[in-house]
Amino acid sequence: METNQVNCTNCEQPYKKGFKFCPHCGQKTNDELTIGVLFYNTISNYFSFDARFFKSFFPLMFRPGYLASEFIKGKRLLYLHPAQMYLFVAVIFFFIFNFYVREGREELDKNMERVLANRKEQVKVKDSIPKDSIEVIEFVNPLKDKGVTIGLNDEDLKALDSLSNIKIPKKNIGTSYTFNERNIDSLISIGSSDEEIYKSMGMDDDAGFFQRKFYSQILKFYKTMGLGQVYQTFIDSIPLAMFFLLPIFALLLKIFFFNKGRYSHHLVFSFYYFSFLFTVFSIVFAVNRWVMDIPNWIDWLIILSTLFYLLIAIVKFYRQNWFLSFIKSGLVSFLFLLLVLPLAFTILGFMAFLFY
Repeated sequence: METNQVNCTNCEQPYKKGFKFCPHCGQKTNDELTIGVLFYNTISNYFSFDARFFKSFFPLMFRPGYLASEFIKGKRLLYLHPAQMYLFVAVIFFFIFNFYVREGREELDKNMERVLANRKEQVKVKDSIPKDSIEVIEFVNPLKDKGVTIGLNDEDLKALDSLSNIKIPKKNIGTSYTFNERNIDSLISIGSSDEEIYKSMGMDDDAGFFQRKFYSQILKFYKTMGLGQVYQTFIDSIPLAMFFLLPIFALLLKIFFFNKGRYSHHLVFSFYYFSFLFTVFSIVFAVNRWVMDIPNWIDWLIILSTLFYLLIAIVKFYRQNWFLSFIKSGLVSFLFLLLVLPLAFTILGFMAFLFY
Protein backbone atom coordinates (compact mmCIF):
# COMPACT_ATOMS: atom_id res chain seq x y z
CA MET A 1 0.00 0.00 0.00
CA GLU A 2 1.21 3.52 -0.80
CA THR A 3 2.31 5.62 2.17
CA ASN A 4 -0.16 8.40 1.31
CA GLN A 5 -3.10 6.00 1.60
CA VAL A 6 -5.23 5.05 4.60
CA ASN A 7 -8.02 2.56 5.17
CA CYS A 8 -11.65 3.58 5.63
CA THR A 9 -12.91 2.76 9.12
CA ASN A 10 -16.26 1.68 7.67
CA CYS A 11 -15.53 -0.45 4.58
CA GLU A 12 -11.78 -0.90 5.19
CA GLN A 13 -10.95 0.01 1.58
CA PRO A 14 -7.83 2.17 0.93
CA TYR A 15 -8.03 5.77 -0.27
CA LYS A 16 -5.66 8.73 -0.50
CA LYS A 17 -5.08 11.00 2.45
CA GLY A 18 -6.91 14.29 2.29
CA PHE A 19 -10.18 12.86 0.99
CA LYS A 20 -13.15 14.22 2.94
CA PHE A 21 -15.30 11.20 2.05
CA CYS A 22 -14.45 7.59 1.34
CA PRO A 23 -14.75 7.05 -2.46
CA HIS A 24 -16.01 3.50 -1.85
CA CYS A 25 -18.79 3.84 0.76
CA GLY A 26 -19.24 7.62 1.12
CA GLN A 27 -18.56 7.87 4.86
CA LYS A 28 -16.80 10.99 6.16
CA THR A 29 -13.10 10.38 6.70
CA ASN A 30 -12.90 12.59 9.80
CA ASP A 31 -15.95 11.25 11.58
CA GLU A 32 -15.14 11.40 15.27
CA LEU A 33 -18.03 10.34 17.45
CA THR A 34 -19.61 13.42 18.98
CA ILE A 35 -23.18 14.28 19.89
CA GLY A 36 -23.49 16.14 16.59
CA VAL A 37 -22.20 13.20 14.57
CA LEU A 38 -24.44 10.82 16.50
CA PHE A 39 -27.63 12.60 15.42
CA TYR A 40 -26.50 14.14 12.13
CA ASN A 41 -27.20 11.14 9.91
CA THR A 42 -30.59 10.46 11.45
CA ILE A 43 -31.76 14.08 11.17
CA SER A 44 -30.30 14.64 7.70
CA ASN A 45 -31.80 11.39 6.38
CA TYR A 46 -35.20 12.31 7.82
CA PHE A 47 -35.30 15.77 6.27
CA SER A 48 -33.88 14.41 3.03
CA PHE A 49 -36.68 11.85 2.91
CA ASP A 50 -39.22 14.52 3.80
CA ALA A 51 -38.02 16.88 1.06
CA ARG A 52 -37.84 14.16 -1.58
CA PHE A 53 -41.31 12.91 -0.68
CA PHE A 54 -42.93 16.31 -1.23
CA LYS A 55 -40.84 16.80 -4.35
CA SER A 56 -42.16 13.45 -5.59
CA PHE A 57 -45.77 13.85 -4.45
CA PHE A 58 -47.06 16.25 -7.12
CA PRO A 59 -45.45 14.43 -10.07
CA LEU A 60 -46.83 11.17 -8.68
CA MET A 61 -50.38 12.54 -8.51
CA PHE A 62 -50.51 14.77 -11.57
CA ARG A 63 -47.86 13.52 -14.00
CA PRO A 64 -48.58 9.81 -14.67
CA GLY A 65 -45.49 7.82 -15.60
CA TYR A 66 -43.11 10.74 -15.04
CA LEU A 67 -41.36 9.49 -11.87
CA ALA A 68 -40.84 6.01 -13.31
CA SER A 69 -39.35 7.49 -16.49
CA GLU A 70 -37.02 9.77 -14.54
CA PHE A 71 -35.88 6.90 -12.31
CA ILE A 72 -35.11 4.71 -15.32
CA LYS A 73 -33.12 7.57 -16.87
CA GLY A 74 -30.88 7.62 -13.79
CA LYS A 75 -32.32 10.40 -11.62
CA ARG A 76 -32.43 8.26 -8.48
CA LEU A 77 -31.60 10.75 -5.73
CA LEU A 78 -33.70 13.71 -6.84
CA TYR A 79 -36.99 11.87 -6.14
CA LEU A 80 -38.01 9.33 -3.53
CA HIS A 81 -37.01 5.75 -4.34
CA PRO A 82 -40.04 3.84 -5.74
CA ALA A 83 -39.91 1.05 -3.14
CA GLN A 84 -39.41 3.55 -0.32
CA MET A 85 -42.35 5.65 -1.49
CA TYR A 86 -44.55 2.54 -1.81
CA LEU A 87 -43.74 1.40 1.74
CA PHE A 88 -44.30 4.86 3.19
CA VAL A 89 -47.67 5.40 1.48
CA ALA A 90 -48.81 1.82 2.21
CA VAL A 91 -48.17 2.29 5.94
CA ILE A 92 -50.30 5.46 5.92
CA PHE A 93 -53.06 3.74 3.95
CA PHE A 94 -53.31 0.71 6.24
CA PHE A 95 -53.19 2.96 9.30
CA ILE A 96 -56.26 4.86 8.06
CA PHE A 97 -57.96 1.71 6.76
CA ASN A 98 -57.54 0.09 10.18
CA PHE A 99 -60.22 2.42 11.59
CA TYR A 100 -62.75 0.95 9.19
CA VAL A 101 -61.51 -2.57 9.91
CA ARG A 102 -61.96 -2.11 13.64
CA GLU A 103 -65.54 -0.90 13.20
CA GLY A 104 -66.31 -3.79 10.86
CA ARG A 105 -64.92 -6.34 13.28
CA GLU A 106 -66.87 -4.89 16.20
CA GLU A 107 -70.08 -5.18 14.19
CA LEU A 108 -69.27 -8.76 13.16
CA ASP A 109 -68.45 -9.74 16.75
CA LYS A 110 -71.76 -8.34 17.99
CA ASN A 111 -73.72 -10.23 15.34
CA MET A 112 -71.88 -13.47 16.03
CA GLU A 113 -72.44 -13.08 19.78
CA ARG A 114 -76.18 -12.82 19.13
CA VAL A 115 -76.11 -15.92 16.92
CA LEU A 116 -74.12 -17.85 19.53
CA ALA A 117 -76.43 -16.78 22.38
CA ASN A 118 -79.46 -17.73 20.29
CA ARG A 119 -78.00 -21.15 19.54
CA LYS A 120 -77.22 -21.80 23.21
CA GLU A 121 -80.80 -20.88 24.10
CA GLN A 122 -82.10 -23.27 21.46
CA VAL A 123 -79.92 -26.06 22.84
CA LYS A 124 -81.36 -25.47 26.33
CA VAL A 125 -84.93 -25.63 25.02
CA LYS A 126 -84.27 -28.80 23.05
CA ASP A 127 -82.53 -30.42 26.02
CA SER A 128 -85.66 -29.78 28.12
CA ILE A 129 -87.82 -31.77 25.67
CA PRO A 130 -87.44 -35.58 25.59
CA LYS A 131 -85.85 -36.80 22.40
CA ASP A 132 -88.77 -39.15 21.65
CA SER A 133 -91.19 -36.26 21.93
CA ILE A 134 -89.13 -34.16 19.52
CA GLU A 135 -89.21 -36.95 16.96
CA VAL A 136 -93.00 -37.32 17.36
CA ILE A 137 -93.52 -33.55 17.04
CA GLU A 138 -91.37 -33.34 13.91
CA PHE A 139 -93.40 -36.24 12.44
CA VAL A 140 -96.87 -35.02 13.48
CA ASN A 141 -96.70 -31.32 12.61
CA PRO A 142 -96.47 -31.78 8.81
CA LEU A 143 -99.35 -34.28 8.92
CA LYS A 144 -101.43 -31.97 11.09
CA ASP A 145 -100.88 -29.09 8.69
CA LYS A 146 -102.23 -31.26 5.85
CA GLY A 147 -105.23 -32.44 7.92
CA VAL A 148 -104.08 -36.09 7.97
CA THR A 149 -105.32 -38.03 11.05
CA ILE A 150 -103.92 -41.46 10.03
CA GLY A 151 -106.80 -43.28 11.75
CA LEU A 152 -106.17 -42.04 15.31
CA ASN A 153 -108.97 -41.83 17.86
CA ASP A 154 -109.96 -38.66 19.73
CA GLU A 155 -107.78 -39.33 22.78
CA ASP A 156 -104.70 -39.98 20.64
CA LEU A 157 -105.36 -36.82 18.66
CA LYS A 158 -105.64 -34.78 21.86
CA ALA A 159 -102.31 -36.18 23.08
CA LEU A 160 -100.68 -35.38 19.74
CA ASP A 161 -102.21 -31.89 19.79
CA SER A 162 -100.60 -31.23 23.16
CA LEU A 163 -97.25 -32.31 21.74
CA SER A 164 -97.61 -30.31 18.55
CA ASN A 165 -98.20 -27.15 20.57
CA ILE A 166 -94.64 -27.40 21.93
CA LYS A 167 -92.43 -25.01 19.98
CA ILE A 168 -89.18 -26.53 18.80
CA PRO A 169 -86.56 -23.91 17.92
CA LYS A 170 -85.64 -23.77 14.26
CA LYS A 171 -82.10 -23.63 12.93
CA ASN A 172 -80.18 -20.40 13.23
CA ILE A 173 -80.69 -18.03 10.36
CA GLY A 174 -77.47 -17.45 8.50
CA THR A 175 -75.67 -20.60 9.67
CA SER A 176 -75.53 -23.83 7.71
CA TYR A 177 -73.24 -26.79 8.30
CA THR A 178 -72.83 -30.11 6.55
CA PHE A 179 -72.78 -31.98 9.87
CA ASN A 180 -75.63 -32.72 12.30
CA GLU A 181 -75.63 -29.74 14.66
CA ARG A 182 -77.76 -31.51 17.27
CA ASN A 183 -75.23 -34.33 17.56
CA ILE A 184 -72.34 -31.88 17.83
CA ASP A 185 -74.17 -29.84 20.49
CA SER A 186 -74.77 -33.03 22.46
CA LEU A 187 -71.13 -34.12 22.23
CA ILE A 188 -69.96 -30.68 23.32
CA SER A 189 -72.41 -30.58 26.25
CA ILE A 190 -71.19 -33.94 27.63
CA GLY A 191 -67.54 -32.93 27.27
CA SER A 192 -66.53 -35.30 24.46
CA SER A 193 -62.98 -35.07 23.13
CA ASP A 194 -62.29 -33.07 20.02
CA GLU A 195 -61.28 -36.27 18.24
CA GLU A 196 -64.75 -37.76 18.77
CA ILE A 197 -66.38 -34.56 17.58
CA TYR A 198 -64.18 -34.44 14.45
CA LYS A 199 -65.29 -37.95 13.51
CA SER A 200 -68.92 -37.06 14.11
CA MET A 201 -68.44 -34.09 11.78
CA GLY A 202 -67.17 -36.43 9.06
CA MET A 203 -63.39 -36.44 9.37
CA ASP A 204 -61.65 -39.54 8.01
CA ASP A 205 -59.85 -41.85 10.43
CA ASP A 206 -56.60 -41.47 8.48
CA ALA A 207 -56.90 -37.68 8.10
CA GLY A 208 -53.70 -35.81 7.36
CA PHE A 209 -52.46 -32.56 8.83
CA PHE A 210 -54.51 -30.19 6.64
CA GLN A 211 -57.76 -32.14 6.95
CA ARG A 212 -57.36 -32.36 10.72
CA LYS A 213 -56.50 -28.65 10.86
CA PHE A 214 -59.54 -27.83 8.74
CA TYR A 215 -61.91 -29.74 11.03
CA SER A 216 -60.34 -28.23 14.15
CA GLN A 217 -60.93 -24.76 12.72
CA ILE A 218 -64.54 -25.61 11.83
CA LEU A 219 -65.15 -26.80 15.39
CA LYS A 220 -63.42 -23.70 16.80
CA PHE A 221 -65.59 -21.51 14.59
CA TYR A 222 -68.74 -23.43 15.56
CA LYS A 223 -68.01 -23.01 19.25
CA THR A 224 -67.06 -19.33 19.16
CA MET A 225 -68.62 -18.01 15.92
CA GLY A 226 -65.29 -16.23 15.44
CA LEU A 227 -66.07 -14.55 12.13
CA GLY A 228 -64.57 -11.32 13.46
CA GLN A 229 -61.26 -13.08 14.14
CA VAL A 230 -61.20 -14.57 10.64
CA TYR A 231 -61.96 -11.13 9.19
CA GLN A 232 -59.15 -9.52 11.23
CA THR A 233 -56.65 -12.20 10.21
CA PHE A 234 -57.65 -11.73 6.56
CA ILE A 235 -57.16 -7.95 6.72
CA ASP A 236 -53.84 -8.30 8.57
CA SER A 237 -52.58 -10.56 5.77
CA ILE A 238 -53.32 -8.09 2.96
CA PRO A 239 -50.12 -5.99 3.38
CA LEU A 240 -48.02 -9.16 3.10
CA ALA A 241 -50.05 -10.33 0.11
CA MET A 242 -49.35 -7.03 -1.68
CA PHE A 243 -45.64 -7.89 -1.76
CA PHE A 244 -46.60 -10.81 -4.02
CA LEU A 245 -49.37 -9.08 -5.97
CA LEU A 246 -47.28 -6.09 -7.00
CA PRO A 247 -44.57 -8.23 -8.69
CA ILE A 248 -47.36 -10.17 -10.45
CA PHE A 249 -48.71 -6.88 -11.79
CA ALA A 250 -45.20 -6.04 -13.01
CA LEU A 251 -45.01 -9.48 -14.63
CA LEU A 252 -48.24 -8.78 -16.55
CA LEU A 253 -46.69 -5.54 -17.77
CA LYS A 254 -43.58 -7.42 -18.83
CA ILE A 255 -45.72 -9.88 -20.82
CA PHE A 256 -47.62 -7.17 -22.69
CA PHE A 257 -44.62 -4.86 -23.07
CA PHE A 258 -41.93 -7.54 -23.45
CA ASN A 259 -39.70 -5.37 -25.68
CA LYS A 260 -39.92 -2.27 -23.46
CA GLY A 261 -37.13 -2.87 -21.00
CA ARG A 262 -36.15 -5.29 -18.27
CA TYR A 263 -38.49 -6.69 -15.64
CA SER A 264 -36.96 -4.26 -13.13
CA HIS A 265 -38.22 -1.36 -15.26
CA HIS A 266 -41.78 -2.68 -15.06
CA LEU A 267 -41.31 -3.17 -11.33
CA VAL A 268 -40.35 0.50 -10.93
CA PHE A 269 -43.48 1.50 -12.85
CA SER A 270 -45.60 -0.78 -10.63
CA PHE A 271 -44.15 0.64 -7.41
CA TYR A 272 -45.04 4.17 -8.42
CA TYR A 273 -48.50 3.19 -9.71
CA PHE A 274 -49.39 1.33 -6.53
CA SER A 275 -48.05 4.28 -4.53
CA PHE A 276 -50.50 6.45 -6.46
CA LEU A 277 -53.36 4.02 -5.71
CA PHE A 278 -52.61 3.92 -2.00
CA THR A 279 -52.30 7.72 -1.89
CA VAL A 280 -55.68 8.22 -3.58
CA PHE A 281 -57.43 5.67 -1.37
CA SER A 282 -55.81 7.12 1.76
CA ILE A 283 -57.16 10.56 0.89
CA VAL A 284 -60.64 9.19 0.08
CA PHE A 285 -60.86 7.13 3.28
CA ALA A 286 -59.54 9.99 5.41
CA VAL A 287 -62.00 12.51 3.94
CA ASN A 288 -64.93 10.09 4.29
CA ARG A 289 -64.12 9.41 7.91
CA TRP A 290 -62.96 12.76 9.32
CA VAL A 291 -64.15 15.50 6.96
CA MET A 292 -67.35 14.64 5.08
CA ASP A 293 -69.20 11.68 3.63
CA ILE A 294 -68.37 11.71 -0.08
CA PRO A 295 -71.32 10.60 -2.28
CA ASN A 296 -70.94 7.08 -3.62
CA TRP A 297 -71.02 8.19 -7.25
CA ILE A 298 -67.98 10.41 -6.62
CA ASP A 299 -66.18 7.51 -4.93
CA TRP A 300 -66.78 5.38 -8.03
CA LEU A 301 -65.61 8.17 -10.32
CA ILE A 302 -62.38 8.39 -8.34
CA ILE A 303 -61.90 4.62 -8.63
CA LEU A 304 -62.46 4.76 -12.40
CA SER A 305 -60.04 7.68 -12.66
CA THR A 306 -57.23 5.43 -11.38
CA LEU A 307 -57.70 3.26 -14.50
CA PHE A 308 -57.54 6.36 -16.70
CA TYR A 309 -54.37 7.36 -14.81
CA LEU A 310 -52.90 3.94 -15.64
CA LEU A 311 -53.64 4.47 -19.34
CA ILE A 312 -51.89 7.86 -19.39
CA ALA A 313 -48.95 6.50 -17.38
CA ILE A 314 -48.52 3.62 -19.84
CA VAL A 315 -48.63 6.02 -22.81
CA LYS A 316 -45.99 8.26 -21.22
CA PHE A 317 -43.72 5.54 -19.82
CA TYR A 318 -43.79 2.98 -22.63
CA ARG A 319 -44.14 5.59 -25.41
CA GLN A 320 -46.77 3.71 -27.38
CA ASN A 321 -49.75 5.11 -29.24
CA TRP A 322 -53.04 5.61 -27.42
CA PHE A 323 -54.89 2.77 -29.14
CA LEU A 324 -52.35 0.05 -28.29
CA SER A 325 -51.92 1.48 -24.79
CA PHE A 326 -55.69 1.41 -24.28
CA ILE A 327 -55.93 -2.25 -25.35
CA LYS A 328 -52.95 -3.38 -23.30
CA SER A 329 -53.84 -1.40 -20.16
CA GLY A 330 -57.38 -2.80 -20.39
CA LEU A 331 -56.08 -6.37 -20.64
CA VAL A 332 -53.63 -5.88 -17.77
CA SER A 333 -56.40 -4.38 -15.60
CA PHE A 334 -58.84 -7.14 -16.55
CA LEU A 335 -56.43 -9.96 -15.76
CA PHE A 336 -55.28 -8.41 -12.52
CA LEU A 337 -58.68 -7.30 -11.16
CA LEU A 338 -60.82 -10.22 -12.32
CA LEU A 339 -58.38 -13.12 -12.16
CA VAL A 340 -55.33 -12.43 -10.00
CA LEU A 341 -57.01 -10.47 -7.17
CA PRO A 342 -60.04 -12.82 -6.70
CA LEU A 343 -57.77 -15.88 -6.71
CA ALA A 344 -55.35 -14.23 -4.28
CA PHE A 345 -58.11 -13.14 -1.90
CA THR A 346 -59.73 -16.59 -2.05
CA ILE A 347 -56.44 -18.19 -1.03
CA LEU A 348 -55.94 -15.48 1.58
CA GLY A 349 -59.42 -16.07 3.01
CA PHE A 350 -58.84 -19.82 3.22
CA MET A 351 -55.50 -19.33 4.94
CA ALA A 352 -57.04 -16.77 7.32
CA PHE A 353 -59.66 -19.37 8.29
CA LEU A 354 -57.02 -22.05 8.83
CA PHE A 355 -54.74 -19.94 11.01
CA TYR A 356 -56.93 -17.38 12.81
